[in-house]
Amino acid sequence: MRRGAKAAIVGGVFAAMVGAAGYGAFNVLHALEGDALSGGPAPVKTGPPTASEIKETSSKFLAAWAKGDAATAASYTDNEQDAEQLLTAYGTAAHITKVHIGAEAPSGDSVPFSVKATVSYEGKSQPLAYDSRLTIVRGLTTGRALVDWQPSVVHPDLEKGDTLVTGEAETPPVEAVDRNGTVLTAEKYPSLGPILATLRERYGDTAGGKPGIELSVRRGDPNAPDKTLLTLGKGTPGKLHTTLSAAAQAAAEQSVQRFAESSVVAVKPSTGEVLAVANHRADSFNAAFEGQLAPGSTMKIITAAMLIDNGVTTMNGPAPCPPSAVWQSQTFTNLQGLAPNENASLANSFMRSCNTAFIKLIDEKPLTDASLTTEAQERFGLGQDNWKTGISSFDGSVPASSGPDRAANAIGQGQVQMSPLNMASVTATAITGTFRQPYLVSPKLDNRELATARGLSSGTVAQLKAMMRMTAAQGTAQPAMAGLTGDIGAKTGSAEVDGQTKSNSWFTGYRGDIAAAAMTQEGGHGGDAAGPIVAAVLRTGG
Repeated sequence: MRRGAKAAIVGGVFAAMVGAAGYGAFNVLHALEGDALSGGPAPVKTGPPTASEIKETSSKFLAAWAKGDAATAASYTDNEQDAEQLLTAYGTAAHITKVHIGAEAPSGDSVPFSVKATVSYEGKSQPLAYDSRLTIVRGLTTGRALVDWQPSVVHPDLEKGDTLVTGEAETPPVEAVDRNGTVLTAEKYPSLGPILATLRERYGDTAGGKPGIELSVRRGDPNAPDKTLLTLGKGTPGKLHTTLSAAAQAAAEQSVQRFAESSVVAVKPSTGEVLAVANHRADSFNAAFEGQLAPGSTMKIITAAMLIDNGVTTMNGPAPCPPSAVWQSQTFTNLQGLAPNENASLANSFMRSCNTAFIKLIDEKPLTDASLTTEAQERFGLGQDNWKTGISSFDGSVPASSGPDRAANAIGQGQVQMSPLNMASVTATAITGTFRQPYLVSPKLDNRELATARGLSSGTVAQLKAMMRMTAAQGTAQPAMAGLTGDIGAKTGSAEVDGQTKSNSWFTGYRGDIAAAAMTQEGGHGGDAAGPIVAAVLRTGG
């Protein structure tokens, strides 16, 4: 509760009292006695709710809710049907009783409040406490001041379609451990919270545990795992082995915190095992596995492989880098400050990330609109919707495109979409020649069939690896990779997005037997934000 505000709790209702904040003392029991009689129909009010209306409506709503009167509480909202259904479930399906609610002084049309209650089920009880807030709006047809109904009013973890349920958990708890047996928890590794919930949902029944008694958020989306809010009776967790490395995960968690809207994935190229996955986002979306964004110039790894595999050029062959290149009436340029080089080789244009060099080469025979798609699918295992990682993931998308998008796709713009998981896999394939579908849980646990692809020839691998080494040693990735020892290589990427003032920052690299890729939305150049994230993870292994 904020400083300067106190809430007096009386039974199942409250009286909010503040001094200078201006909310004033208010007796909810008195407020529930009814509205004053009027001499005739009043005109429908318009405009924002007044301070007194905000105080009165929020007080009546919270008091009725605390008393367990769902119908009355719902009548003070702008969606009575949905509100009554969820508020009824609060006392019945969720078994939440002895509700006390204390409100703070409003902040504009928003009223913060705290809830203290008891959850009881089959002789087991636990206290429940949390904070939430509501907003008062003007009803469009009635003109009444009403609670803007959102499930999050009842509990901040509730979303549309969700409800609260107390009872035996649908699945037993799991104790997830890393590749060396270290226990992985959401408290120590926050990015793993949603992932561990999904792993429990998918593998709890097969991991050998027994369910406990829990208060949970039952998701309206059947594909989303329930979220445990309170444990009344502990179950017996089953042990679930993952491919993660606690050391790499810790580094990933720490590194993404440096930049907002960042995600990173690390894989083991020799096996395809996922070593780390971390996100720093305002929501719980696993963008590291499920993100779908243009990867910028990190895509040039696949485009370079296409050029080599189709005999267009080699790493030491010509790939001139002019100031601009025109493809079917669209002009492409390079990043500001990149000096043109008409005598550049593919390796030189790759390590300096010259867009125009790649644009100029995509018209060479025998390339077609589908060549990049074929390379991505058949060599790198992308874009066929058949990855089975153990949790939800995106397989990448490289559609066959004509017109300007054929050129844009070659430099990771246009219609190409990737996730950090996809780009970490691309690097792993590029340096080993073998596509090994990434996975977080062994396919032996549930007999999943992993995706396959042809992979790359040894000659193409040697050239890609050499170009990535050059990029890390003296190209655009050099600042981020500085200080890393051993066999290292990398590729930077910057992806422009309509409506953004800064480009998305992409970076992928490897060190020994670990490959990683990161993305930071509006992070600028690839080496500025995503680069340091990848480098931090690569330092943990090799």
